Amino acid sequence: MQWHSSSTRLLPPLAEANKKAIGAMAKNLGLKLHVLNASTERELDAAFARAIEMRVGGLVIASDPFFVGRQHQLAALALRYSLPAAFAGREFVAAGGLIGYSGNFIDAYHATGVYAGRVLKGEEPHNLPVQHGTKVELFVNRKSAKTLGLKIPDKLNLHADELIE
Repeated sequence: MQWHSSSTRLLPPLAEANKKAIGAMAKNLGLKLHVLNASTERELDAAFARAIEMRVGGLVIASDPFFVGRQHQLAALALRYSLPAAFAGREFVAAGGLIGYSGNFIDAYHATGVYAGRVLKGEEPHNLPVQHGTKVELFVNRKSAKTLGLKIPDKLNLHADELIE
């Protein structure tokens, strides 16, 4: 889904290397990236207001413990400011956010439990292989899309793991 030629990523404070990597990805997609940082309640509303001033086409909200605990607030702000917003995970979309895309958290928790069991049975942690998630999930909130005046493409609806009405 392409919103406009400008995209904003709402982030907790990032290391400069991460900002450069995200900027390079945006450039490859033909987008102009604006990074807005927020690490307090007050800064969240200010970041959304700033995004409107900058006339951005949408937000990609980074997954961060500060933001995860505020999914309802972020979704409400996105709708209040009429900004399409993407986030990692289903909870944000269930709270009213437009779209979520992330690894399967249940699979990750299961793998963590398996690793903990192996360590408890005597395996050395440094001998355990690094594993990456094999499944990502896509969640779309059709009600929020309608509120934002967006039509979700049929192809995206077909590939979504869950459509939230």
